[in-house]
Amino acid sequence: MKIQHTAATMVILGLLSGSGVTESKGGAASPGPVANTLSTAQTPDRLYISWREHLIDDSAIAGISITGSDGLKMADLDLDGYPDIVSVHESDTRYDGVADGLIRIAFGSENPHRWELRTLASGAEAGAAEDVAIGDINGDGYPDVIAACELAHLIYLQNPGKSARTTPWPRAIPKVTRGRGSFIRVFLADFNGDGRLEAVAANKGEQNPNHRKATPRPVSIYHIPEDPLDADAWHEQVLGHHLIPQNARPVDLDSDGDLDVIAGSRGEARIIWYENRFPSAFRFTAHPIEIEGGRGSGFNLAFKDMNRDSRIDIILSVNWGLGWIEQPADPSAPWRHHRIGTFQPDSMTGFALADINSDGRSDIIAGSYSSGPRNMDGNVTPNHALGRIGWFACPADPTKPWQRHDISRRKRGMFDQIIPMDMDRDGDIDFLSTRGNSEPYDGVFWLEQVRTLRPEPAFTRARKVDSLEMPLPSSRK
Repeated sequence: MKIQHTAATMVILGLLSGSGVTESKGGAASPGPVANTLSTAQTPDRLYISWREHLIDDSAIAGISITGSDGLKMADLDLDGYPDIVSVHESDTRYDGVADGLIRIAFGSENPHRWELRTLASGAEAGAAEDVAIGDINGDGYPDVIAACELAHLIYLQNPGKSARTTPWPRAIPKVTRGRGSFIRVFLADFNGDGRLEAVAANKGEQNPNHRKATPRPVSIYHIPEDPLDADAWHEQVLGHHLIPQNARPVDLDSDGDLDVIAGSRGEARIIWYENRFPSAFRFTAHPIEIEGGRGSGFNLAFKDMNRDSRIDIILSVNWGLGWIEQPADPSAPWRHHRIGTFQPDSMTGFALADINSDGRSDIIAGSYSSGPRNMDGNVTPNHALGRIGWFACPADPTKPWQRHDISRRKRGMFDQIIPMDMDRDGDIDFLSTRGNSEPYDGVFWLEQVRTLRPEPAFTRARKVDSLEMPLPSSRK
């Protein structure tokens, strides 16, 4: 683990433009931008934690327009020993209904600052690409890619093998998914233990559905033929219908050795457990999950036994912020919710679990969704919903208050998915993510965790020019 010895003091901050403290009109000190605030986060051995941004892919680096960045996954696609990144980009700054998008690969190397970039799919076949999954679908040993497009299908992209960096990837749009409305999440899993992957996806109906006019849409498993490029041979098994379903995540919720599906419905503001009845082939039983005193749509979900009672709990955004719900002995009983924290007024979207401060407990990093214009900073204030990144330190008892550490808060930003990874191999956890709602700053980046003997500004940005950093709202939430 590297310890960076930097000259951190308020004296140096005072010499920087946009220092961590500003003067109000009345002459009293008021909080400055979050990024410039000295970090108070520490490891158990009293090292201070701050963050440095590194760019991987954006419009300036790629030389093409990259906007509306959303999902991403990592895997070693060419089997060279280094993880690669597959990311998807909607290619818009508003819901325009135009089927356009990008699926991109950043091939990795031994150097986390050196990436080989290429476009895997573009245009209508990647129409408003929203999410991606990676797995060896055709059984040749090389990871393949499947993407969910909001306009309006799933697309399978077959890894050509050793020439993955240089040759086109064969592809197919399964017939049963064509023109189906709006796919927003896709995952791969082996539900019956036969060694072959199935795809599971929710279809929310429209790219920007009207809650009042929405009709129930399917959450489905897609059975993949022996030749996945045979677009006519994919078969859909509908698990259930919901209003604006937006997630269908495989997880062994009941710890019985097979994978179930947890679905999330925005229109119903609830989550549903589809219990896998294996060994009965592909039979699933739906169980509504009742959250005690709260509601959750399951846009992003994580799973962990938080209280060590040998039952899997669920981490999710609920109506008041980020929390976890405790699985009861009888899962049909109400699940007790426990507060983690909030970014209010910022709207929390992506999050991930990882031991950030090396204390042996799973902390949570999260990002928010800015509500202002996507292609300019606009006339938004600290009290509007802005683009924030922050993390919550898990206490010894996860039912007790979690401490929030803010990293950055900009006028623009949307952080849909976040992946924990020690990118620089220095022994601490870094994070990989996409950023949307920020043209021309959309794309893929990673956050380097920096540990120092003295407190440093919470965040060091990669660009000289970026969306304006902002303070916390006046209520200090």
